[in-house]
Amino acid sequence: MSLPSSAPPSPDARAATARTEVSPLASRPWLGLGLDAGGTQTRWCLAQADGTCVARGAVGGLTALLLESTAGRITLAQTLQTLAADVRAAAGHGRILGLDAGITGLGEPDGPAGRQLRDLLAQHLGLPPDTLRCDSDIAAAWHALFQPGEGHLVYAGTGAIAAHIDTHGALHRAGGRGPLIGDEGGGLWIAREALALIWRREDEAPGAWQQSLLARRMFERLGGPDWSLSRHFLYGGDAAARRGSLGQLALAVGQAAHEGDTDALALLHRAGVELARLALALCRRLGPLPISAAGRVLTLHPAIATGLRSALPLHLTLTLAQPDTALSAARRAAVSATLRSTRSAPLP
Repeated sequence: MSLPSSAPPSPDARAATARTEVSPLASRPWLGLGLDAGGTQTRWCLAQADGTCVARGAVGGLTALLLESTAGRITLAQTLQTLAADVRAAAGHGRILGLDAGITGLGEPDGPAGRQLRDLLAQHLGLPPDTLRCDSDIAAAWHALFQPGEGHLVYAGTGAIAAHIDTHGALHRAGGRGPLIGDEGGGLWIAREALALIWRREDEAPGAWQQSLLARRMFERLGGPDWSLSRHFLYGGDAAARRGSLGQLALAVGQAAHEGDTDALALLHRAGVELARLALALCRRLGPLPISAAGRVLTLHPAIATGLRSALPLHLTLTLAQPDTALSAARRAAVSATLRSTRSAPLP
């Protein structure tokens, strides 16, 4: 017995079938990647355009300063390889369509360093260069807290800087001049001042470190009280990598302060006063707008915030904030990717 032949599908049936077929790519969620890259750590986040955080993580430090030496470029390449692997694994079936990054040391986003970083990120992440936006870490943090023209941000991480972005999108800054002539109040400055105090006392009374809680906590992280260990930590190795390592020493100062060491407490209060100076510089130039203070240094001990508040006039509003810079950047990247896709979509 022969089977009956099937009739060809009608045009309406073919149209219905076409409407229900969904491209595998179209069904994958669109994601933006955000980076908050500093000398000590690089935090990353994947988000959708509606603001949903899909995944987050952290890899080693990533700064524009790493481009300045062979050793730094090797470190940068290794960090980017790790970042790319982690992000791809976390994205799963999602499509990463853009990146927004805040990067320490990137003074001119459209300058040579900015172009190099965009090219390297595009290469490792497999993204078109025109879908990547790199900016300074301070600008990225500012955008996570304010709309253009709204306020001043004092940011204290490894370094220290204050910033304001006006209604025209121009960045105004105070501080952030690096460890040789600036960064007062930042983590590296705190560590440097603590070591300077410890070794001045050792010059006057060898062995004095044994009676100093601050010195003991610092030397625990350095590996011992020998000057050779401090000297190598201060001056050995690649400058960019050394900057991040020195910044981490500030954790020892914070630990000593929590244990009641008076030298550590006084130093952290001084750090707060230095941060206030940066905020006041912007207030004098741009007006007395609300001030937000952020960055990991603010989490070391309340003495920093106390010093900051004590040095500001009472009429200035101060808020302590820890902006989720990576998430904010990821959301901006996702929204930008969605807008690009909408503009490039063919008209029906």
